[in-house]
Amino acid sequence: MLGTGRNGPGRLGGRTRAYARFLRDAFVVNLKATLEYRVNFIMQFFGMMLNNAAFAAFWLVLIGRTGAVGGYGFSDVMLIWALVSTSFGLAHVVFGNVRQLGRIIMEGGLDVYLLQPKDAWINVLASRTVVSAWGDLAYGFIVLALMNGTNLERLALFTALAVPGALIFAATFAAAESLTFFMGNSSAVSSALTEFMLSFSLYPEGIYGHGMRWILYSIVPSGFVAFMPLRVFRSLDWGLVPLLYLVAAAYVGLSYWLFRAGLRRYESGNRMDARV
Repeated sequence: MLGTGRNGPGRLGGRTRAYARFLRDAFVVNLKATLEYRVNFIMQFFGMMLNNAAFAAFWLVLIGRTGAVGGYGFSDVMLIWALVSTSFGLAHVVFGNVRQLGRIIMEGGLDVYLLQPKDAWINVLASRTVVSAWGDLAYGFIVLALMNGTNLERLALFTALAVPGALIFAATFAAAESLTFFMGNSSAVSSALTEFMLSFSLYPEGIYGHGMRWILYSIVPSGFVAFMPLRVFRSLDWGLVPLLYLVAAAYVGLSYWLFRAGLRRYESGNRMDARV
């Protein structure tokens, strides 16, 4: 029968559920480890929110003096900040090793994950959480709660838009880090991509020329984590949400393919670590 074949839908669904449980369990373990150091967690959590609030104050003053920037008013800028902050935070809460992948590859640290039964790519990315990212994650919801007109539908839509944004962030950063397999050290590329993606995402789309916008929907996919979600949220157009998930799946697929291609070039570091 199709559903019971070796590669049939039944097997695929089982693997999907298994990895969903794995991500859930990894998240719980990472959260418990983080909460063991409550003072550090609280300081980094609120420190990141204060950092984001400082930028909000900057935009409030700027738009108050100059008016709309690139066609965006203050509420539009804050919505972009909320979407990007929550997506970025979620990516680093769940996949905390995403910007450490290159270092792990260089140091031969993948050996530990290759010995585990789960897929090495998912395993290594999800084996850590970034404490300060919890502040980013919460900041977006706080901004949304403070905005006029927020209701349950808008909250649900905001959450639905943040998930593909997080996947695109994680996939893009992981792809840049995976270039270490081919370059020996891709930290410069990864750092530049991180800065570009955040910088482009946090400013109004209207300030970029038409010749540059294709970059924002391809190599540096800021358009899919900020500008397109903003348009969807403004219009409450749920019909476009599945498209964003398809785009996110494409970026995840490409990132995974790059990692697997690079893995064939990986040289073991003969690490004897054990991971429980």
